[in-house]
Amino acid sequence: MTLALDPTAQDLLFREAHTANTFTGESVSEEQIQAVYDLIKLAPTAFNQSPLRITLLRSREARERLLPLMSRGNRDKTGSAPLTAILSVDLDFHEKLPRLLPARPTLKDDMYGEAELRERHGSFNATLQAGYFLLGVRAAGLAAGPMSGFDAQGVDKEFFGDGRQKALLVVNIGRPGPDAFSPRKPRLEYAEAVSVL
Repeated sequence: MTLALDPTAQDLLFREAHTANTFTGESVSEEQIQAVYDLIKLAPTAFNQSPLRITLLRSREARERLLPLMSRGNRDKTGSAPLTAILSVDLDFHEKLPRLLPARPTLKDDMYGEAELRERHGSFNATLQAGYFLLGVRAAGLAAGPMSGFDAQGVDKEFFGDGRQKALLVVNIGRPGPDAFSPRKPRLEYAEAVSVL
């Protein structure tokens, strides 16, 4: 069986997609990131809660604030990427639910009045959106370098001091530079990863 997605798009989004470790100096425009967001905002989340927040670090000053909070192996590539995004979950996402899900105006309080449940559901759905974001960056013809190697509590304190957001992922974005990609590593085969009951 063939996939509905064009083979060229399959390659762009999946087969040829690698985590980028170096980038050219070419800038990433606001229009490119707007186009990425306009595409990925349509992807589904539970109750349309849309808890992902994206903080773009364009300035050298903002990047300098982030670098000490990155794992040692992630500092150089983060410092040299043309754009870095902090992807976080908005722990108060429920405040926007009456607008995002008008058919259920009381869901905000009925289901998400409790902070622990809100954080659990919000983090899960924001992580889904982070995956969509990476696909969107690739769809824009850019390379993404997602990283979990950072001091999350430090990033939260430095960039989200009010405690409303929690960092999930840091992503470098740009055009791939020299030796940007490591060789493709093995993947599990279908029979190893899929069970049929």
